[in-house]
Amino acid sequence: MTEPHAPRRGRKRSEQSRLAILTATFELTRDEGYRALTVEGIAARAGVGKQTVYRWWPTKADVLLEALATKAELHVSVADRGSFRADLEQFLRDSFALLGVPGVAQALRSLMAEAQVDSQFASRFREGFLDRRRAALAELLQRARRRGDAPPVADELVADVVFGVIWYRVLATNRPWGEADLVALRDLLTSTFTNPDPSSRIGSTHV
Repeated sequence: MTEPHAPRRGRKRSEQSRLAILTATFELTRDEGYRALTVEGIAARAGVGKQTVYRWWPTKADVLLEALATKAELHVSVADRGSFRADLEQFLRDSFALLGVPGVAQALRSLMAEAQVDSQFASRFREGFLDRRRAALAELLQRARRRGDAPPVADELVADVVFGVIWYRVLATNRPWGEADLVALRDLLTSTFTNPDPSSRIGSTHV
């Protein structure tokens, strides 16, 4: 699994310790909030030394970043289901389900807020989470283009639509995701784009 950034220094990471630290970080953020999160608390919860955490991550935000990136890669499928429509539906369904897990949306809001005040972390957040989620969706789109059933718009625009909707909902509203949201977004990116109604195009006129 690609990590959001290389370990800072020192010996190779123990996978058992890494997972314990990531789990502890997410649970503490969920239970106590990001402001209360400390490296000392993470280390104590994970049963490791504080220097172990600092050896592998520069800040508490970076630990939380990797925890969320790992969750997303584990829980959001990019498997081939035979069509872009089916692939996209499962990608959205998994993404919405993950966002519904207690603590996930809260943690994402905290990371986005951190990125607004720390430009160095903002770069790591883009590379370690935002770009990786777009790359996962790009895998579906590239496969669809080989199959011939991709929407006739740039992949970047599809990603902007999908993640723009997701981030707007995470950052600006408290509305939960529902099946109607999933169906509407899936249909927007499959039915509407692949079978456009000429009369609905911008600039069209009606007699």
